[in-house]
Amino acid sequence: MAYMNTTRAAHVSFSDRFVALVTGVKDLIANRRVFNQTLFELNQLSDRDLSDLGLSRANIADVAREAAYKV
Repeated sequence: MAYMNTTRAAHVSFSDRFVALVTGVKDLIANRRVFNQTLFELNQLSDRDLSDLGLSRANIADVAREAAYKV
């Protein structure tokens, strides 16, 4: 029994690559905005409020990073 497979590479034009680049940059900017906003808001909380959330000032950046980049 014989069979044949053929595959074709999709043609990726310059405009496709440019759109992908612009989309990637927009995503990075949006993620950075979420990171900065989360960082700002958590830094505004008192130590008592952070403690109620189970956080300390030492891990605010980690929490903001996780919120923005879904690490």
